[in-house]
Amino acid sequence: MENLKKKTFLTIFIIISLFAVFFATFFNVQTYHREYVGILNNLTRMRNLTIQRHELFNKEIQPMNDDLRNRKVMDYEIYTFILNENKEIVEQISHSDNDISEEIITKAKNIINNSPSKIKIGCLYWNKYAYNYEESNSLTIVNISNTRNLLLTNLLISLLLVGIGELIIYILTRKITEWITKPVEMSFNREKEFVANASHELKTPLAVMMANIDCLDVNKKNEKWINNLKNESDRMSNLITRLLDLSKTEYLKCENFSKNDISLIIEKRALIFESLAYEKNITIETNITEKINFLCHKESIDELVSILIDNAISHGKENSNIYVNLTNDKSGIKLEVINEGDSIPPDEYEKIFERFYRNDKSHNRKSGRYGLGLAIAKNIVLAHKGNIRAYSKDGYTTFEVKFKIMEH
Repeated sequence: MENLKKKTFLTIFIIISLFAVFFATFFNVQTYHREYVGILNNLTRMRNLTIQRHELFNKEIQPMNDDLRNRKVMDYEIYTFILNENKEIVEQISHSDNDISEEIITKAKNIINNSPSKIKIGCLYWNKYAYNYEESNSLTIVNISNTRNLLLTNLLISLLLVGIGELIIYILTRKITEWITKPVEMSFNREKEFVANASHELKTPLAVMMANIDCLDVNKKNEKWINNLKNESDRMSNLITRLLDLSKTEYLKCENFSKNDISLIIEKRALIFESLAYEKNITIETNITEKINFLCHKESIDELVSILIDNAISHGKENSNIYVNLTNDKSGIKLEVINEGDSIPPDEYEKIFERFYRNDKSHNRKSGRYGLGLAIAKNIVLAHKGNIRAYSKDGYTTFEVKFKIMEH
């Protein structure tokens, strides 16, 4: 259920966030493009006016209406410098109400002495000047400081709005996720309640049936049928027990936890399983750091270790080793149960922890397994705010459990 909520939340959050980022990016790109085109058009327009004026002077015609000198631009500070053949400035024209400062003149001389003929605008976010330089003709400079400040302000406002929007999106997404997953969660909870209630209801009549079967007189005629009844009753009893265990682990609460020596719990459980492992010529080797105290539910941790070791024995090959490792560091407590044998396909790393999932149904049926053990193990780990994963590599399968140190 938690995975469903997480995936639903991330899907909705990412989709809405992408829309917000798209609109913010679109706005800034459009503004940038508009300003860039405006600067380019002004540079080109002044260049054309300069060429026309230069041609008239070359023909010794004094223009009646000097468009270049009289051209005023409201949105930008534009300055034109007329050059002679020696690249010396012979005339300075301001196309705004601002006077030509020493900084602009210095910038103009620097461009004339060091730059080839070209139009250069550059990045509007950090450049202060754009220019159009026609060697031995003219130089037009645009002071784009105001444009740069405008674009940077728009960018900062956009980032601020996106940040605020992400917070709002996060809150809305939480609400939407709850609304979408609520029916599924209710259905899931009803299913869990049904399993728990049905298991409790079946337990008593099954116990009565098993007691009655034990009271039956066995002879050659009915021995086969009575044995079948006993076997199936045992299987049913085992299933009901596992279902009840699953139900219990789904409602574990921190209030029932106490500090326990988890090292001792695991060491004892490993010793108990040595006789079962011996039947398959499997050796259990432990590497357990001593005296690791952990706030936990003792019986559940005992059940967790039993499930993992039993699973390792069931799927381990004969004449092999099982390694039970327990370590503790700053990141928390790590438990590993490693066996050599049946590998888990990568696409089943998550599925094996689902309820009633069995990758080898025929094998599990013969051994009386119902696909509940690892689901119970996962519930126990999650109740202790930990995480569990499984993977296979080089013929070895590892079940890894990590717990964070929990305080009262």
